[in-house]
Amino acid sequence: MSGRLPEYELFDKSTKAIIYNMQTAAVQRMLDFDFACRRETPSVAAIVNPSGAGIHKCFWGPKEIIVPVYKTTHEAAAKHPDADVFINFASFRSSYKTTMEALKEPTIRTLAVIAEGIPERRTREMIAEAKKQGKWIIGPATVGGMKPGCFKIGNTAGPIENIMDTNLHVPGFVGFVSKSGGMSNELYNLIALACGPKNDEGKAYPALYEGISIGGDKYPGSTLMEHLLRYEANPAIKMLVVLGEVGGEDEYEIVEALKNGTIKKPLVAWVTGTCTKLFPGEVQFGHAGAKADDERETADAKNNALREAGAVVPESYDDLDEKIHQVYNALLEKGEIQPIPIPEHVKIPMDLAVAEKAGLIRRKTNFICTISDDRGEEATYLHLPISTVVEKEMGIGGTIGLLWFKKELPECARKFIEMILVIVADHGPAVSGAHNAAVASRAGKDLMSSLASGLLTIGPRFGGAIDDAARYFKAACDSGKTPEEFVNEMKAKGTNIPGIGHRIKSVQNPDKRVELVKEFAKKNFSSNRYLDYALEVEKITTSKKNNLILNVDGCIGIAFLDMMESSGVFTKEEIDDVVRLGYLNGLFVIARSIGMIGHIMDQKRLMQPLYRHPWEDISYNIP
Repeated sequence: MSGRLPEYELFDKSTKAIIYNMQTAAVQRMLDFDFACRRETPSVAAIVNPSGAGIHKCFWGPKEIIVPVYKTTHEAAAKHPDADVFINFASFRSSYKTTMEALKEPTIRTLAVIAEGIPERRTREMIAEAKKQGKWIIGPATVGGMKPGCFKIGNTAGPIENIMDTNLHVPGFVGFVSKSGGMSNELYNLIALACGPKNDEGKAYPALYEGISIGGDKYPGSTLMEHLLRYEANPAIKMLVVLGEVGGEDEYEIVEALKNGTIKKPLVAWVTGTCTKLFPGEVQFGHAGAKADDERETADAKNNALREAGAVVPESYDDLDEKIHQVYNALLEKGEIQPIPIPEHVKIPMDLAVAEKAGLIRRKTNFICTISDDRGEEATYLHLPISTVVEKEMGIGGTIGLLWFKKELPECARKFIEMILVIVADHGPAVSGAHNAAVASRAGKDLMSSLASGLLTIGPRFGGAIDDAARYFKAACDSGKTPEEFVNEMKAKGTNIPGIGHRIKSVQNPDKRVELVKEFAKKNFSSNRYLDYALEVEKITTSKKNNLILNVDGCIGIAFLDMMESSGVFTKEEIDDVVRLGYLNGLFVIARSIGMIGHIMDQKRLMQPLYRHPWEDISYNIP
């Protein structure tokens, strides 16, 4: 890949990168920069995620694109041989290993190592291997770098809004290199504002051609001097800016290059850390290399040496922008540079999450929740913290009241619901729900799959009569039909009366569960008009056949109507909604889930290698 670019260029408008680790924000910032630069193709070719391969969706301007994700660098490099930049977001613990792996890939030419704190011995090994292969390392402990109009590394220069405000997406003529990543971001803005006239909006014309942060470690993968030599060799760069740092002697290489004429282009330089002389003792700044071990390594000594060698050095950092502007004006007067017009900005759409946070847009939610809220310190059911529900001993009946009906039910209503759950939790293994759940369990399915198999059979012939009984009996009673008229009407339609009839139980063999529901309703509800109506219907149906009794499903649905009417917390419209929307079968779902799980676990306990499968009970009689 090195043959595509001159030796002094690391990036161009077709440069593509492989990103190590799922740094999705950095990826999106790179793509936004690409789009602003009017690149024809995205600069992110692939992502390496050791945890698993796949795809990553991101934006290319207003459209969504897909970036492939691979488990290894080798696979990513093999699939994308045109990607010659490797941006390593691995932690300091794994940066050495992953960087050395990337160095082995022949298609990788430039590596940016973001992590701080890599052991110095490991860093020197990475540098030695890169030098041996003629490759570039930017970092460690770097934010990366950028080349306006072409390419940027990760989070360099911050959000796209900052970049476009200072026209850092348009190529200029200044080659800049810095040790500090944070200061490099500041210098990008300073250079942009210090060079050139302002346009009608008060923004400077483009100035930066390329900027690199080499990182603040004692042993950087590439030095200030090495990048300045690239800039010196590049005819498009007319002016150099360097930001050094207290500690080390790298800046003295620049001093010698100025003295012997290796660097001929005008150079503005500043070494940060002049404030160290104000401290009584030795000062260690944030970077590993930012510490002066002797007078020669102080910021003042290096600034003086650079000034004496011919660099333009301000008296303080506050004057740095003025010095840059002076050099710019001198080049302008000589005709060596021309102000570069700013092209019309490409519109980068704002991400929805960012716009929402800033209060710039509003949108309707996809779902509305009015029964619970987990946004506060404690989750609530309706308006009550869960701890309050527990402290008030509202139980499962009270919880159902809050979450289903959005009401605090009176005690008798809560007890009624809990009694229903107890008496219909199970009715043996022969009913369809229990049977299906048991068969699925014996077939080796997990608990949830087995339970779902059983629940799917709940319907008109298994549990569904609770809702239908409430619906039909309420309509008949409320309309003023006599029980006899109701029975005759259903017979004329050819429709069985929901809640009436039992395969085993009869007048002579009553269902104890029905007796419990009736007894509770008569004792606790102030009105039993629906239950009384149903019992009158039962007298008519049992006179025809003694097993056409009010069964447990029907009794529950009908008694529930009386409970709601007697509780004093439901309006007529709310009772109508409960029946219309089909809440009551939910009681059967909850209760039978308890029983079905019992059957599932029972089968798992009993199942042995020689235990017969249910289909072995089938007898065949094929003619």
